[in-house]
Amino acid sequence: MNGAESLVRTLLAHGIDTCFANPGTSEMHFVAALDQVPGMHCVLGLFEGVVTGAADGYARMAGKPAATLLHCGPGLANGLANLHNARRAEVPMVNIVGDQATYHRPLDAPLTADTEGWARPVSCWTRTGSRAETVGADAAAAIQAAMTAPGGISTLILPSDVSWDDGGVVAPVLAVPAAPQVAPSALDEAAAALRSGEPTVLLVAGRALRADALAIAHRIVAATGARLMCPTSNGRIERGRGRHPVERVPYAIDQAVAALQDVRHLILVGAQAPVGFFAYPGKPGRMQPEDAAVHVLARPEQDLVDALERLADRLGAPPAPPAPVLPAPELPRGGRINPDSVAQVVAALMPENAVVVDESITFGRAFYNTAMASPPHDWLQLTGGAIGAGLPLATGAAIGAPGRRVVTLQADGSALYTVQALWTQAREKLDVTTVILSNRKYAILLHELANVGANPGRTALDMLDLGNPSIDWTHIATGFGVEAAQADTLERFADLLASANRRPGPFLIELMI
Repeated sequence: MNGAESLVRTLLAHGIDTCFANPGTSEMHFVAALDQVPGMHCVLGLFEGVVTGAADGYARMAGKPAATLLHCGPGLANGLANLHNARRAEVPMVNIVGDQATYHRPLDAPLTADTEGWARPVSCWTRTGSRAETVGADAAAAIQAAMTAPGGISTLILPSDVSWDDGGVVAPVLAVPAAPQVAPSALDEAAAALRSGEPTVLLVAGRALRADALAIAHRIVAATGARLMCPTSNGRIERGRGRHPVERVPYAIDQAVAALQDVRHLILVGAQAPVGFFAYPGKPGRMQPEDAAVHVLARPEQDLVDALERLADRLGAPPAPPAPVLPAPELPRGGRINPDSVAQVVAALMPENAVVVDESITFGRAFYNTAMASPPHDWLQLTGGAIGAGLPLATGAAIGAPGRRVVTLQADGSALYTVQALWTQAREKLDVTTVILSNRKYAILLHELANVGANPGRTALDMLDLGNPSIDWTHIATGFGVEAAQADTLERFADLLASANRRPGPFLIELMI
């Protein structure tokens, strides 16, 4: 058995049966091993940013890591933006990165790079393999690190001779340590704040955004009058009819400051205290008042659900009240295309148990709140601010949650970063509906010009315009093998969305906004 085969067998032994890949010469023995060892579902991405973003979406829905296969340091570098997003989403992932043979590296061939140096900022664990005999053990350690709460990215760099040399050994499965419980003192501090009678926000993130945890959080807020919120961007929220809602901290800094202006106590459950995405002249960086007390009930790596349950019990909170009964969204009949009307159509036509991937940026301000009355669904977001996550996230989510329709709400400018994901959706016949919100501009940056007090002229405005020449998304999608159509009225959009959500396979709608 060579090193590459021992790696594949070790991955499978640990339950990792999906690999998103864009291989090159250094990874050919891994590719060959896939023919020798059945059981690995290999998904080809045409760009490494698609590979890493898809592994992110897969982990969010499957609850376990996928492997990635990347070509040397430059291939890793191509995937770094979506690795940054995945790190912020706290997902488990195992990166396998090929490298020059150990004896070839000193020759400084063209692809030689500081691969470890590039990997460390986005990885919780990094190692370069040195011998075929230890590749299996390296992989087992990488998987254990990735699966340790709250979840992280492990990067195993594999020189080509370490892959092809004989002597590989399949490593035994390593136990993943349980998430530690919070200390009684943290419960006491949070309970005292909630009993104070002063305005208090319970800010929940990570695993605390699943339906069972949100129900426990509602026990606490019902008993104390606290307010329940979550960060602006989150890896996964379980929501919809029959589930307890959670309010997001607004993205816009003025709105966020206003939403938190009266808060005296901020209790963090797997979250960080909210800060602005950017600094703006004359505006604060932290969203809560300077004199508000910040209490850490649970850090991200701790058992968040257990912490909420113990806090609710300590407060003597009764069972969770029923989730609010909301009327089903009505499909609008006619009207203009605007954020509210489009959100109403999306909410009314949401498939049961859908997965929503939201990279709608500026146009999507109404989507989240309007869809709360839709059938139960999961809401996935861009977590690290590096645009270009939406199409890859949807690709991985569809593989990680088979049988569920994925609906992608996608700004056109950011979709262009990783448009190759459409080809993978067609190749894998994934049940993904992509709605391209086509305003043919980087609208978010037009807002940011005003926010930072810049005075743009024609040159600056041209840099934010995508209309010269106009981009034809229906032709792009069909060129990648995805059926597509354009909608320029609300009625046409509703007809296309309803049809797309009922059919198997991918479909793209270019919505002219």
